[in-house]
Amino acid sequence: MSSTHTQVVAAAVGNPVANISIFVAFVAVTMYVVIRASKNNKSAADFFTGGRGFSGPQNGIAIAGDYLSAASFLGIAGAIAVYGYDGFLYSIGFLVAWLVALLLVAELLRNTGKFTMADVLSFRLRQRPVRLAAAISTLAVTLFYMLAQMAGAGGLVALLLDIEGRVGQSIVIAVVGALMIVYVLIGGMKGTTWVQIIKAVLLIAGAAIMTFIVLAKFGMNLSSLLGSAQDAISGSTDEKIAARDVLAPGAQYGGSFESQINFVSLAIALVLGTAGLPHVLMRFYTVPTAKEARKSVVWAIGLIGAFYLFTLVLGYGAAALVGPDKIMAAAGKQNSAAPLLAFELGGVVLLGIISAVAFATILAVVAGLAITASASFAHDIYGSVIKRGKASEAEQVRVSRYTVVVLGIMGIILGILANGQNIAFLVALAFAIAAAANLPTILYSLYWKRFNTRGALWSIYGGLISTIVLIIFSPAVSGSATAMIPGADFAWFPLANPGIVSIPIGFILGIVGTFTSPSDVGTPERKAEMEVRSLTGVGAEKAVSH
Repeated sequence: MSSTHTQVVAAAVGNPVANISIFVAFVAVTMYVVIRASKNNKSAADFFTGGRGFSGPQNGIAIAGDYLSAASFLGIAGAIAVYGYDGFLYSIGFLVAWLVALLLVAELLRNTGKFTMADVLSFRLRQRPVRLAAAISTLAVTLFYMLAQMAGAGGLVALLLDIEGRVGQSIVIAVVGALMIVYVLIGGMKGTTWVQIIKAVLLIAGAAIMTFIVLAKFGMNLSSLLGSAQDAISGSTDEKIAARDVLAPGAQYGGSFESQINFVSLAIALVLGTAGLPHVLMRFYTVPTAKEARKSVVWAIGLIGAFYLFTLVLGYGAAALVGPDKIMAAAGKQNSAAPLLAFELGGVVLLGIISAVAFATILAVVAGLAITASASFAHDIYGSVIKRGKASEAEQVRVSRYTVVVLGIMGIILGILANGQNIAFLVALAFAIAAAANLPTILYSLYWKRFNTRGALWSIYGGLISTIVLIIFSPAVSGSATAMIPGADFAWFPLANPGIVSIPIGFILGIVGTFTSPSDVGTPERKAEMEVRSLTGVGAEKAVSH
């Protein structure tokens, strides 16, 4: 596509000055909140988990803020606008995943740990090797997730601020990274949580207002909206798009058997990945009791479910009111469906607000990821592996702050390199790693008394390595039109998401590793203590390395 064409579309989407000024106002307000919140940061518990001072509903809103990333807002609305029913399958996968987190993980995890996922995994196993493995897995998931958000920031900005060329977009990615570093350094988990709460309220309210306006345009008649969306798709000048039936399954994942297996693999990764995402698991430690942890997940499910229903209306609304041709011609391709719809419905003002909310979404999610990764490095690798449990809390917080800066710089560099790449694949990859490396070990640690250190190490490293290797040799990286390295072809694994293969590998290796080291039975007292603690919460505050 010619750059002049992109400019015409971008120039038509609102006023860049208005978009920037609304965004600056948001940054100013949240920075004030973060500075206020930081005044109470006195201990490591305050910095890493907000002093466990958040209520269930507050934490539930923050979880929704953490979970509803730019991929959720822009990606799913765009996928529904272009593929219809098959785009909505992402929403269903992301939402159903919370039932796994609620029923199997949230309460027991809150009772057993203190700061990080590794607290739970290493509680009755050998501390240093298990903590190191859990921290490496946490950093891998976090980096992929952060990479997707940073790359998304570059693409979104191209559309909203009329910035041409990689240099301009790279500067924006650097600004997002720098702001994130400042939020976390000043506010810790407390400040980050308040940013996520503000962002979740803005995002869900913005989506609700747009949904109401779209439905009002069709006389509050959903059937009329769906019919208009199908008519708009059928009228597309692109023959492939015009041939789609967006009200029935199969527009994206129909046809070949391989395509359907690809969908099943993606669905498994999405549904099982959430309960293993470190930045989601860490949120359970910010509440005072297991009951509040359970309550926070119920709140999160309600808010996230409502939001995904809004994306259904927004996606079909964008198809009907903006049209698929205009969406695919814009700089952000299908990611631009929601901003284009905002401009169509409310002109420059609504577009500016939605743009600022999308920016805020990226900022809040990246800040949440940064604090999780830095806590894991400081608490698990530095505190337990390097210092052998002798690091003071003040030292851990200091190391965590250094880690945030290093992570932020790495995120900026990798985000600039990944700018313009397929960000949906990066997010799905993060979910696949979380489901293959983290979830089996978490479930076995909580529910299987026989589980031992070798089982944990095989499961974490096996799940992590198999996922990354299969992704490298998949069509997502090379050998297809949409690959990350378009010119190369070294793909021998046929699926874009390896979940269907790598997740069972993680579970099986945990069992095999456990049964091949019969001498490692652990300490019965620790097992009994973990069982009591996970079910009752007694002694959770003492969950430190030993």
